[in-house]
This record gives sequence, C-alpha cells and structure tokens, in this order.
Amino acid sequence: MSDFVQTGGLGEVSAALPRALRDMCDVRVLLPGYPQVLSHFALIERVSGLNGLADIPECAIGRVKTEDGLIVYVVLCPKLFDRPGTPYADEGSADWADNDLRFARLSLAAADFVAGLADPSWTPDNLHLNDWPTAMAAAYVAWRGLDAPSLMTIHNLAYQGCFDPRRAEALGVPAHAFDMHGVELYGKLSFLKAGLYYASHLTTVSATYAQEITTPELGCGLHGLLQDRAREGRLTGILNGIDDTWDMLPPGMGQRRFAPAEWKGRHARRIRRSFGLAVSRGPLFAIVSRLVHQKGVDLAIDAAQTIVEHGGQLIVTGQGEPKLEQGIKDLAARHPGCVGARIGFDADEARAMFAASDFLLMPSRYEPCGLSQMYAQKSGSLPIAHKTGGLADTISDGETGFLFGQATSDGLNRAIRRAFTAFDSSRRIWSMRRAAMSQRYGWDRSAKRYADAYRHGDAT
Repeated sequence: MSDFVQTGGLGEVSAALPRALRDMCDVRVLLPGYPQVLSHFALIERVSGLNGLADIPECAIGRVKTEDGLIVYVVLCPKLFDRPGTPYADEGSADWADNDLRFARLSLAAADFVAGLADPSWTPDNLHLNDWPTAMAAAYVAWRGLDAPSLMTIHNLAYQGCFDPRRAEALGVPAHAFDMHGVELYGKLSFLKAGLYYASHLTTVSATYAQEITTPELGCGLHGLLQDRAREGRLTGILNGIDDTWDMLPPGMGQRRFAPAEWKGRHARRIRRSFGLAVSRGPLFAIVSRLVHQKGVDLAIDAAQTIVEHGGQLIVTGQGEPKLEQGIKDLAARHPGCVGARIGFDADEARAMFAASDFLLMPSRYEPCGLSQMYAQKSGSLPIAHKTGGLADTISDGETGFLFGQATSDGLNRAIRRAFTAFDSSRRIWSMRRAAMSQRYGWDRSAKRYADAYRHGDAT
C-alpha cells in the first residue's frame, strides 16, 4: 500500500481504490506489519490475538487510521514481517525462504476476519483479495465452511506463488485440496490457483487482459480454469484508475491545471540538464519502468539507435533484472548527451519525466493494465506501446498515442518513426497532446463497478 510501502502498481491501487469506495461501503485494508508500516504510526491499537494453524504461527491484529480516516488493520507477527528488504525479498533481492508461511499467515488472518475472530466490533460481508499473496484466504474460508463471498483480482497472472507440494501440511492445506480442483498446479502448490479456484468472482485490471488470460499464449497454464470462469460469468475486467492529482502540474511547476504550450519546453530543458543531455530541439523519449523482460526493455534498447539517428533523445529510470540494468547503462555510455539513465526509482523524478517527455516507450510483451501510460497522457507525453492488455484499452492509436501489433524491435521502430512524423507537425502533435490530456482515468467509475460486484456477486 503506497501510504507505507510499494512494489509495483498494486501499492497505488491498494491506496486509491479503498478511498474511492468509502462513499459506497465500509471498506478496510488488511496488510502485514512490515517495518515501514510499524514505523509510520506512533501507536497501533491491538484488537485481537489469532491462533495459528499447522506451522503458521499465531499473530495479533492491530488497528490504525490514516490521516484521512481510512481504517487499516495490521497483521502483527514480527518474526514473519518485521524484516529489512522489500515485502517479498531480502536486501539482496532474494525471495524470503518462508514466503509461503508469511502470506499464508496474511491469508489466514483475512479468513479469521470473516469468522468474526479478528475484530469483535466488525466483520466483513466479503473479502477483496489481490494477487497470490492474499489468494489463499478464499481457500481457508472454503475449507472452514464459512458463508462469505470473495472477489479475487488478478493484477499479473504470471506471478503465481508456487511452492513445494510437501509444504501443504505445514500450511494447513487439506489432503483433498491438493488436486487440480484445488491448489495444485503442474505438481506445485499454487497460492494463486487457490484463489482462482475458490473465490466467488474473479476480476482483472483491464477488459482486454481478461480476454487474453483465457488463451494458451497468455494464460500462464491456467487458461482452462479461466475459460471455465469466463463461461460461468465469473471473470470480468475492471480498468484501474489513477488519482486526481494527475490533473495538476508536477512538483516545482505550480498548482495550476496543465497548460502544455507554457510548460512543456521549460520542463524538458530542466530534465535534460538533470540527465546530462545536450540542448536539443528534437523529441524527448522516456522509459519509466521496472527493467524486466515483461516490459520489453530489450526492445527499447534496440530501438534507441533509431531515436538517436533521427535526432531524438532518451531518458530512462527504473530497476530490475541485472542484465537489463547493465544494458541501459551501456546504452547511455554509447550515446553520451543523447541517452541518460538512472538506475533506481524516485516518484517525483518519474513524474517530472512524464511532464518533460514528448513520448513514453511501453513495449510490454503483456500488460495487465499499466498505469504509466495514463500518467504520461495526463502529462502530455504520448505513449508508444504494444497493443496488449490495458495498453490497448487506454490508448487510441494515432490520437492519444501509438500502438504496434507485434512485440518486436521492428514493430516498435515503426511506431517510433510514426511518432517522429507526428512531432514534425506542430499542429498534429499538439492536437494529440490535448486529446491525451483530456482522457479521464479517475477511480469513480471503476470503484462503482467493484461496489456493485460486492453487492451482487458479479461485476457486469
């Protein structure tokens, strides 16, 4: 949850969606007691103690309120959660060896809320689960025979939370549940599979991705089950949103609404200096991304030559796979003054990059939703993206950005050349920018669809 700790877009969704839902239902957030959460509050009220199950240890439940009044429950289990590093990995980026116990504890706590054990003053009508770390909650609810629906949102099907099947007993998994009609996935114990099988309804974060994951190509081995859920009317795509502050200028640029003709060039000059680029009248391209294979960063590295040869420049920020991080560093070294890179991530700098750039490269091989293309459009930067998932749902080709059909270097290069052609026409580029910036990606509509799903058991 981005109030406290974040890895990827889920942290932003976990912060924004509950707040958008508050007028429609009594929504509360449950998350582990990571050190970033514990240090945020001077006092955490303890509301209950919860028993363990098999090798899952006991824990306590704490309750706090954010400054704007959102109630957050914290799973207090220091030996599992109060550690340095990220929510999933140690300081060396290696996954914690006991991640199965850690997220089984989180999931079991969610089921304990449904059972009325976690907060004597509040019991949820249903659970909204997100990705594999919470997916086992639907299974624990089912195995206890509790009558409470659960909605499971798939933010990225590729991350499946798979563990050694010999861990089943330690996690309190009944013997009958280690089956294709349960938690088993190609011989592994899959937390995500448990959620997909036992949850009442499934959602993804865009309509196109909901269709794509029912295919062998993008179904990650789960397309058969997802096809069944789609036929049953239990799989729906609900597009993520972004918060309303993206209608405002980035830090240091005042608090007026965007006026592109006034600030675009000024902010581009500032960011060029920051990244050590030469003064230029050519277009400025940006990459703001995790540097991983899924994001097509290798395709962008290949395409950088086209950008430089045509008089453009490229700025990059992100971190991820060491090979791709090195590839970005090498690219900047080959093209000093034309390519600037920063390995790491700073939210304010990323926001400034959106505001400064003319085009954002997003050649993702697949993209369940994506938020960067929305941020870019609100900032007057036109995304250049592979036509997949949420990118296909949020970019109008030739109007608010550029789409290409095949995730290849050639496909990306052709789209980049189209962008250069548009940039050469002042009338067209400003027309596209205005169209992009007029898009509405607030949470109101999506939150209403989620609230309807909670009440009626579907999200149609």
